[in-house]
Parts: sequence; structure tokens; C-alpha cells
Amino acid sequence: MKQLKGRDLLGIADLSPAEIKGLLDIARQLKSGELTCTANKVLGLLFYKASTRTRVSFSVAMYQLGGQVIDLNPSVTQVGRGEPIQDTARVLDRYLDILAIRTFQQEDVRLFAEYAGIPVINALTDLEHPCQILADLLTIEECFGSLEGKTVAYVGDGNNVANSLLLACSLMGINVHIAAPTDYQPNNSFVKKAKELANHGAEIVITEDAIAAVKEAQVVYTDVWASMGQEDLASTRIPIFQPYQVNEKLLSYADSRAIVLHCLPAHRGEEITNEVIEGKQSRVWDQAENRMHAQKALLAVLLGCLE
Repeated sequence: MKQLKGRDLLGIADLSPAEIKGLLDIARQLKSGELTCTANKVLGLLFYKASTRTRVSFSVAMYQLGGQVIDLNPSVTQVGRGEPIQDTARVLDRYLDILAIRTFQQEDVRLFAEYAGIPVINALTDLEHPCQILADLLTIEECFGSLEGKTVAYVGDGNNVANSLLLACSLMGINVHIAAPTDYQPNNSFVKKAKELANHGAEIVITEDAIAAVKEAQVVYTDVWASMGQEDLASTRIPIFQPYQVNEKLLSYADSRAIVLHCLPAHRGEEITNEVIEGKQSRVWDQAENRMHAQKALLAVLLGCLE
């Protein structure tokens, strides 16, 4: 994985299928204790959005690698007072070894990467969530032993998770079915790109029919119906998205071995029922744990700690 040292991860398609597979292999070995490495480095977290799993999993991963973490809260740093991104990026480049950014605009992450020489990681934007998807793939692989030929059905809002999931599944030869209301389907540019990237005959289906999407799928995945920054729209969205709730009835159409994923936080009783998220098919907590292992692998590789 030497080819990844010093690189940025701005979107999941920045990685090739071989690189994704390599990261998953390393994550699995780090998780089991088969592989250990040390990174005497400093990770900066610049988060413009609230975070539990991403903030804590990145922090713990870096501490477990032997490194340090600086939380660059925008409210107490100059970026919160309007310092230009390119100025902040060039300064942080001289202090840190690697930076993870959680923000709104994808362009902001791209601009940081352009002006900073250190690796920059997209820890979530309104358009993509690549680190979440690495953890998702690790979870699926753990459950089924392989990725190629599996079917992932994502049901609900065609948001940043759906966009990144489309690309990752296509790259890894996974069939991906996205079910969402007409006006809430994934970004068309991601659908087009996913079809261009599709490997090993990966099937890409975008539909309004939740049952059709879930039928015979090995993975049923959902997310909140109103993402961060859209909370004021939640009450108007609930009636529109009600047919896309992941409940026991919808789950019955999936493969009998199907697992349920949710990137969290979950609004129980809205996009997923309490019975399903707490049920025997739920792998939500394994998925959340795998954020740490996948990101530890990513940090180790981008920092060149495995050489």
C-alpha cells in the first residue's frame, strides 16, 4: 500500500478496487491484533458539523497508533471568524501530519487538499462520506466472507452516504439498489459515475420501489430521512418517506441471511423500527465499531506507518 502514502481521500472513488481491498485487509489485521504499527504523528480534526462516531473513532484510532489528536473546533479557531481556507490550510500543513475535515461543501475539502501538502481526509461533506463506506464494506466482508456478487439495498434519502455507497459498491463488484422518492434520489452525477466504474457486472438500480430494491438483498441499509442541517425539514419529510421505513415487513423480502446496517444516529420509529435495529439481523454496532478499525488502517497507510 506504499502508493497511498501521502495521498488525500476526498471521495471513495479516489481509491481503486485493489486499494480498497488492501485497506480492508489491513483493517481486519489491525482489528484482530495480527498486525501492529506505530505512528508518532499528529492528526488534526477540523469539524464544522456535530459528530460522535467520526470524532471518537478517528481519535481512538490515532491514539492506538501511538499518535496525538488536536481538535480544531471552528468556534475557537480563526476559521470560525472567516479566515480563508487556503490560509488555514497552509498554516496547518506546517503543524500537523494529517488532517480530517467534516464540513458542508465538498469544494472546501478540495481546497484544503490543494493548499495543504499533508494528507487530507474527507470525514463527511454534504456530497460524500467515504470513511463510513470503508467501515460498511469491512462489516459486509466480515459477515459474508467476500464482497463481489452481493447485493446492497439502500432505502431512504439519497444523501451523501447513498452517493458514496453507489461508487464503492460499483468498484467492488457489489450490486447496489437505491430506493428513494423521486425527488430524493442520489445525485445523478454519482449514478452516472457508478455505472462507468462498475466492475464484475455490478448491477445498479435506482427505483422508487422499496420492496423491489430489497428483494433477495444480502444487506439492507438505511439512514436518517433528514441529514445534518436539514432537521427543520424532518416533519415534512416523514409522510413522504414512510413507505421506505426499514421494518420487519420490508426486511422479510430480503435474503433470509440479510444483515441490517445504519450509519447512525438513528431516529427509531422513523427510518428504522426499534425491533429491526435491535433484532438478530442488525449489525449496526459492529458497523459503528468498524469505523475505528477502517480509519486506523487509513491513517496508517496514508502516513506510511506500515513501510
